[in-house]
Parts: sequence; C-alpha cells; structure tokens
Amino acid sequence: MLQRLIYVACLVSLVTGCSSRIEDVENQIAEIKKQPPLKADEPPKFDTVPSFQYAAQNLRSPFLPSSLYRELSLNAGKRVYPNLSRQAEPLESFPLESLLMRGTMKNAKGQLIALIQAPTKQVYRVEVGSHLGLNQGRIVGLNSEGLQILEIVSDGQDGYVERPRSLILIGQIS
Repeated sequence: MLQRLIYVACLVSLVTGCSSRIEDVENQIAEIKKQPPLKADEPPKFDTVPSFQYAAQNLRSPFLPSSLYRELSLNAGKRVYPNLSRQAEPLESFPLESLLMRGTMKNAKGQLIALIQAPTKQVYRVEVGSHLGLNQGRIVGLNSEGLQILEIVSDGQDGYVERPRSLILIGQIS
C-alpha cells in the first residue's frame, strides 16, 4: 500500500514538473515572436570572371607519353578496326588488369624486352609491337619503368577507337 502511495506521488510530481517547463517554453516562444524581425545582410557582390578561350586542342597532350602521342598522331583521322584475322598471342587471353610487369632485359640485338607475368604465374617476354589484353592491345612504348599500350575498343556507335593504357613495373618475379 505504501509503495502505491509513493508511486502515485512520484507520478503526480513528475507530471506537474513537466507542465511548468512546457509553460516556460511557451512563454519564451511568445516573447521571441513579439520581437521585430532582424534585417538580413545584403548578399555579397561577385565580380564577373572573364571567359577564357582554350586554343590548345591541336597541341600535344602533356598527359600522354611521347611514344603514345606519336602513335596517336600518326593514326589521327584514320578509321580504326580490330584485326580479327591476326593470330592471337598468348597474353591476349588475359585481361590487361590481371597482367603484371615484373622486369626488363635486353635481347641479342640490344632491344629492351619486358617480362610479363600472367595470372597463371607463367612469365612471357614481350617487346614493342607485341599484343596483350582482351582488347587487341599493342605495345607502342617500352622502358624500364613500364609499357605504353594502345587498345582498340568500341566507341559505342558501330566504330572503334584507340585507347591508351599503361602497365607499370610492379616488382621482381617471385
């Protein structure tokens, strides 16, 4: 019985305490509404920026290696088609993203050759002109740090375009 009485007393005091807080909040909101609105600041004035006419479309892109730029400029304006009658090379059965360049060496003629590891862990030797990847990628540049490759991909409109790609040296063969 005493517990019920304590419980009811707590409940009544709790409800009474909440109502006084609500009244205080309502009074404060009414005071705020009586005040005149504040004036907003003027928006800042921005100077107009003069337009810039880009005129370097015909110049060499600073983002392409020079070997790729030469290859692309030679093929500029030519229609590009994949050579489906060419015998596929072993590395053309793997996606370019799955191939790893593991090093370089020189052949008997003194030309640089790259060592490419396939997902099967087999290592292949490639040189400028070799093909790799699923999109008829052709090596157009080779140095000790990586390969520059031109792939032939669909342009989405019944044609093909050459897309530059690169494969960089990852590390030594393990």
